[in-house]
Amino acid sequence: MPPTAGLPQAPGVYRFRDAAGKVLYIGRATQLRSRVGSYWGDLRDRPRLRRMVPQVARVEAVVCDSVHEAAWFERNLLERSKPRWNRTRGGQEVPVGIRLDPDGPKVVHLHAPGAAEFGPYLGGSQARLAVSGLDRVLPLRYTAERLEGGLRDLARMRGVTTLDRPAFRATIAAVLRRGVDETHAVRESLALLRDRASQNLAFELAGRIQQEIEALDWIVADQKVSQLVAGADHDAYGWSDGLLVRFRMRAGRLDGWEQRPSSHASAQRWLELTPPEWRAFADRNAELARRLH
Repeated sequence: MPPTAGLPQAPGVYRFRDAAGKVLYIGRATQLRSRVGSYWGDLRDRPRLRRMVPQVARVEAVVCDSVHEAAWFERNLLERSKPRWNRTRGGQEVPVGIRLDPDGPKVVHLHAPGAAEFGPYLGGSQARLAVSGLDRVLPLRYTAERLEGGLRDLARMRGVTTLDRPAFRATIAAVLRRGVDETHAVRESLALLRDRASQNLAFELAGRIQQEIEALDWIVADQKVSQLVAGADHDAYGWSDGLLVRFRMRAGRLDGWEQRPSSHASAQRWLELTPPEWRAFADRNAELARRLH
């Protein structure tokens, strides 16, 4: 039977250990229980995994607040150490940021001159689609005081003037800061445009806008395991029924977790070191670790 009892249908990162405790593989999942269970399904076309699975003696997992956060955590772990059965160090997605320029948001490399104001995000394609969606609803570039003829005509067609500039800029910044109300308003506007395109049989446009909606959801999803500006290094601890779990934040990235038996009295001094913003995350995953132990 697959060792999925106790795993939730939630996004997260999982790792397999052998009988000696060595990490065999690290992966991420949109739904942990389904993804981990799939390794004990039909693997006829995946001979590499067929060789690995019989060696798995224990499954460990961390529940994340979003698929985006899980993607970052997997990347951080694999950049620090690549287990034998993982093919590549790091991940496939490109880390990027978004800078709010005078003519609108722009996807930038994290180490480019001028740096990014928002992020980091995994996936240049996703970030560019999200920026496209923001530009569709809040066309900041059409609000400049001096526009050439073509842009001036497009601004007139869109009903946009220089008076819209402060509101557009403030709303874009609020969305990129994950403002709930502003994000909801932009998402609803995109959904209306998508539905209108579909009603007009412009299915290719409708599909494009749907991609922009999904990309917007990706970049505004909760994500704290990698930070644009590195803060002080720290550890976060969670305890559950005799098991202490430690999460390690270094240079602005959560890049490791370990667990060991511990009495509550022994764990208390470590639990007191956990920053308040990490307590729910650490406690939740200590409970999960206890179920899987």
